Amino acid sequence: MTATRPADFTRPGTSILSRIPHHDATQLTRGGNQAMIVLDEQVYQLRITRAGKLILTK
Repeated sequence: MTATRPADFTRPGTSILSRIPHHDATQLTRGGNQAMIVLDEQVYQLRITRAGKLILTK
């Protein structure tokens, strides 16, 4: 993205984490424990383990 207006520029002191998209894994899995994620025609499986950890496999 190219900033074209003054409001589009990053303000000093703005946390990088606040600009990164956040996604809830339970919403991605629709309350289950698995979701499929596609990137460049490659399919990945996201799993939530019983211990509450995330595993992403190809």
